Amino acid sequence: MRAIDKNLGCCPICHQIVTFPPRQGKEGAAYCPRCGTEVHLRKRDSLQTTLALLIASVIFYIPANLLPMMHVQTFAGTESDTIMSGVIYFMETGSYLIGSVIFIASILVPVLKMMILFYLIHTVRHRKATHPKERQKLYLLTEVIGRWSMVDVYVVSIMIALVHFGGLTEIRAGGGAVFFLLVVIVTMLAAMSFDPRLIWDTAKERHA
Repeated sequence: MRAIDKNLGCCPICHQIVTFPPRQGKEGAAYCPRCGTEVHLRKRDSLQTTLALLIASVIFYIPANLLPMMHVQTFAGTESDTIMSGVIYFMETGSYLIGSVIFIASILVPVLKMMILFYLIHTVRHRKATHPKERQKLYLLTEVIGRWSMVDVYVVSIMIALVHFGGLTEIRAGGGAVFFLLVVIVTMLAAMSFDPRLIWDTAKERHA
């Protein structure tokens, strides 16, 4: 038995249990008796919001990989590196661990997170009832790995703050860093807007 079957919801602010009027449906709303917040049995427009944010993240991800992440200016000139050229540089110089970390955090993790969320949206929209536990674990995986996407932006910000040797060497963030930061933020919002309870709703409906 699920809470929704008993017309029970949870306030997103104070976590008070809220009783909904009978036969109101998932789209209906009630108000928390404790703090007055509007409460819904399921997140409103969850799939549409998540899909819109994912499309935006894909759009941002293109210039994030094509534009330089940082510009290194020395007395010999200015050198610019994209995410991939930075990974290749570390691999060629023998820094395999650093290159692998940047590749996983800046390329593999964002792509994996977007693919998982697209897959979850697809399964919910098409009423797929199979393997709900596995899909729940996939959603939890997006929350665990999402924070690692900030590694590349963190490295650039630290280098900008620390590397400045009397005007001989200076590091500036490139346009790719801005777009990559947008990718991280938008994918985090996409994961937050997706309601994982919809996975179990679909499984319940198919087996009812």
